[in-house]
Amino acid sequence: MSSFSNAMEVFKLLNKSNCKECFKPTCLAFAGAVFKGEKELRECPYVSSDVVAKFGDAKQNSPSIDQGADEIIEGFRKSISNIDLASKAKSIGATFSDGRLNIKVMGKNVSVDTQGKIYTDIHANQWVVVPLLNYIVQGTDTPITGNWVPFRELPNGRAWQGLFHKQCEELIKKVADTYPNFFEQILELFNGKEVEKHYKSDISLVLHPLPKIPILICYWLAEDEIESDLNLFFDANTEEHLHINSIYALGAGFARMVEKLAMTHGF
Repeated sequence: MSSFSNAMEVFKLLNKSNCKECFKPTCLAFAGAVFKGEKELRECPYVSSDVVAKFGDAKQNSPSIDQGADEIIEGFRKSISNIDLASKAKSIGATFSDGRLNIKVMGKNVSVDTQGKIYTDIHANQWVVVPLLNYIVQGTDTPITGNWVPFRELPNGRAWQGLFHKQCEELIKKVADTYPNFFEQILELFNGKEVEKHYKSDISLVLHPLPKIPILICYWLAEDEIESDLNLFFDANTEEHLHINSIYALGAGFARMVEKLAMTHGF
C-alpha cells in the first residue's frame, strides 16, 4: 500500500475545484488533512475508486503542523531565481543592494538573495517565510487603495472566512480580553501604529507585516451586556500582492505568536 511523503502528493490527486463537499474550504486544505490523518482520501467524491484503492488507506506518522510547506517554499525559491530582484524591489516597497532584496517584515529588516535564501535577525518561521516569498514572486506595483475590507470580502476570502475567524480573530481577541495592556505592548513591539478610530472601535491599530500588506486591527471593549469584539481588515488590493493562503497564514501565524508571547511572559 502506497503512502504520501507530503501534502502536495495528495493535492496532485485532486481536481482542484475547491467544491467543499469534503467539508474543507479548499482542495489544498483537504490534502493537508489527509496527509495528517485527519481525513481519508475517499472523502473526496471526485477521486476515482482506483486511486482510493491505491492510496485511500495509507496512514501517516504524526507529521508536524507545517509539514509540506518545504515543497511550497522550494517552489517560490525557484521562481525567485528567475526574477530580476533589482527591478522587482521598487514595485513591492523594498530596496536592492549587494545582491539582496531588502524588505521590512513586521517592521524588522529582512534580506533575500537571488536564490530565495533569507537573512534576518528575527526568527523566520514558516508563517513568515511562505508569505514573504509569495509576496516577492506575486507582488506588483499596484498601489494600496486605503479602502479597508474584512477578510471575507477579499475576492477569495469567503471560503477561508470560518478558519480565519477561528484561528486568527478569535485567538487575538482572547489575548486582548485577558491581557489588554500586554496586547497593546505586543502591537507596539511590531511597530503597530495607532490610527483614527475606525468603525467606532475603542482601539484601532495598523500593522505592516509586508510593505503593501497593511492590516487594521479594531478592538471593541466589553460594555454593559455587550461582549468585546475584534476584527481584522485588509486593503482592498491585498490579493494583488499575496495569495489568499498566504494572507491566512500571516493572520493565523501572528495570532499564534501573540498567544505564545503572552503565555511565555506569564501574563
